[in-house]
Amino acid sequence: MDFYGIGELICQYQVTYCGRICIGGRKINLCRALAGQHVGVREVADKIWLVSFMEYDLGFFDEDESRVEPAANPFIPRLLPMSPV
Repeated sequence: MDFYGIGELICQYQVTYCGRICIGGRKINLCRALAGQHVGVREVADKIWLVSFMEYDLGFFDEDESRVEPAANPFIPRLLPMSPV
């Protein structure tokens, strides 16, 4: 399976039915809505991995903490500043 628009991926994992990926014997909780889907994982810093689905960055996995912290929400509407009257 190829991931387009994500960049160079180190690994890809399939999300289990309970919403987890297993990395090196660790069970990392992601989201049950992604069950059966493949996610891409690439190292962005020492022991920090970016978890992506399609072209969306889901979060950052920290090996020391063994958890995923969410990335910025790409769906938040951007409001333009109001002009003074």
